[in-house]
Amino acid sequence: MATKEKDLPQSYKPVLEAPEVIELFGRTTLHQQAALLRLISRNLQIEIDGESYMGYEMDFEVVGAMIKITESPE
Repeated sequence: MATKEKDLPQSYKPVLEAPEVIELFGRTTLHQQAALLRLISRNLQIEIDGESYMGYEMDFEVVGAMIKITESPE
């Protein structure tokens, strides 16, 4: 009987290097990039004109060929 190889847990898999991440990001659509920004924004603190905003307080939407970030109405 053949044994099935187990998948390695994510923590044991090699991490992508910067050029690989940039190349992968370059192949994503704006909608995929906006989704990634939503995930990354959870770890962001944005300071504008002395006011501090948390990334999770922002909305991300694709408008034409750009990603528009606005303050969430909540």
